[in-house]
Amino acid sequence: MRGKYMQKLFTILAGAGMLLAVPGASAHHAFGAEFDPNRPVILRGPVTKVEWVNPHAWIHMEVTNEDGTKEIWMVEGGTPNTLLRRGLTRNSLMPGTVIIVDGYQSKDRSNRANGRDVTFPDGRKLFLGSSGTGAPSDGKDPNER
Repeated sequence: MRGKYMQKLFTILAGAGMLLAVPGASAHHAFGAEFDPNRPVILRGPVTKVEWVNPHAWIHMEVTNEDGTKEIWMVEGGTPNTLLRRGLTRNSLMPGTVIIVDGYQSKDRSNRANGRDVTFPDGRKLFLGSSGTGAPSDGKDPNER
């Protein structure tokens, strides 16, 4: 009797674990699902916040338009682990750091972009994007052939 109970409990817990894993798996997406390769953007401004979350880190920045109005943009980067390996840290993207992001705007034309690379005030440039996600091949990804 106890063996049947344990088997049933194991089956229920395994099923529940699979259901909990599905939302995380569906949260990751290919470039083409959200971003437009025909809408390149160059964003300049100070960092306001960075979200070091999986599956993509997000850099929030204040961009001043030609007419002087300001907008907050969200820039998607690679995974936090990938960005750390490339040299981006919590200290290199502190609020107030002025950066330039080269990327692609979202398909819905909101103030969201997929970042290709980031340039710091000292001229240092780091690849920000996620390799192999369907982003345009423009030679900026050090892993492109």
